[in-house]
Amino acid sequence: MLLERERDMLQDSSDRRSMRRFDMRLPATIRMSGDGAGEFHTETQNVSARGVFFYLDRDLAHGSRIEVTLTFPPHVTLTDPVRVRFTGRVIRVESPLPSARIGIAAAIEEYEFLRATSSSAFLGALRGQWNASES
Repeated sequence: MLLERERDMLQDSSDRRSMRRFDMRLPATIRMSGDGAGEFHTETQNVSARGVFFYLDRDLAHGSRIEVTLTFPPHVTLTDPVRVRFTGRVIRVESPLPSARIGIAAAIEEYEFLRATSSSAFLGALRGQWNASES
């Protein structure tokens, strides 16, 4: 019985870690879906294609929907910074000692790339020049 439970736990942990994780300390803004409490600022600890792990100074319920916005810096993208916003679901909550920060693991469900303001301004100026040259 004990061996079966240990085997199941090992299988579960390998399933959760099927994608490579990257230790990345990126500034992130967290919003709880349907929560009027506003935004919380934190820093990611690691990121993968399917999830993210970060610490907060408040507890989140397992299964809660969240929205996370973060920016990948130029040394990661090898180009301009890239802002990404994704919705996810809390899949693990690590509650250490009282008064310590709480670890949150969230699975990414949907994501979108956000345009940088400077890129929008550049594209607008480019369109203006193009339209002027057609006249």
